Amino acid sequence: MDDADLYNRIVLGSLLPHTFWVSLPRFLQTWLRNYIGGVLLYFISGFLWCFYIYFWKRNVYLPKDSIPSRRAMLLQISVAMKAMPWYSLLPTISEYLTETGWTKSFPRIYNVGWVSYIVCLAIYMTIVEFGIYWMHRELHDIKPLYKYLHATHHIYNKQNTLSPFAGLAFHPLDGILQALPHSLALFVVPIHFTAHLALIFIEGIWTANIHDCIHGKVWPVMGAGYHTIHHTTYRHNYGHYTIWMDWMFGTLRDPEEDEDKAM
Repeated sequence: MDDADLYNRIVLGSLLPHTFWVSLPRFLQTWLRNYIGGVLLYFISGFLWCFYIYFWKRNVYLPKDSIPSRRAMLLQISVAMKAMPWYSLLPTISEYLTETGWTKSFPRIYNVGWVSYIVCLAIYMTIVEFGIYWMHRELHDIKPLYKYLHATHHIYNKQNTLSPFAGLAFHPLDGILQALPHSLALFVVPIHFTAHLALIFIEGIWTANIHDCIHGKVWPVMGAGYHTIHHTTYRHNYGHYTIWMDWMFGTLRDPEEDEDKAM
């Protein structure tokens, strides 16, 4: 709770009048902090990345006909902003459950020691990778889930419709379901709670990166080259940060192999 109060003071105290937020219940303070943090992260990472690849390095990474239109990016921003208040609920509820003692989280690394911290973090990330892979895959395989939730994101199915702003352009429930493994893992493995929060917000940067259509070729990272294939075939590369889950479950498609076949 001390940490949550500190984060609230840093974010809300820096951006809003003290009288506006200080009298709010702490749950609403935390939600407001997560909402503002999510919006800032989305726009800062999206604008910086778009500026770099579409203007500063224009036609270096992508041919002119693969650059998304301004209209497409504005639509993605609109979808993401409608969902952002709902996205912010998940880390807020996770914080509340942690503060009330429901999860296995701990506040300081010295509570467990560095070795346990690193081991638990590795287990946590494995659970997250596994959970997000299967959640994403089922959002495709279960037809009502795809039709009513995930199809909102898959209208961006060509290079010239994908952009960093598409990273959070989901139906709100879809975005929450795909982030849910982060929160569920809190009940399974001890994890430093600030690390958990950081990883949740790093998702915002990561999703911007994997929707830019630029294949980074950093094995075994599930970069944009892999994710662009996912948006064009719908049946491959469901994974998260790495290719391991797709490799294990037979859904991996390598963009470099596609390039070799095209040649």
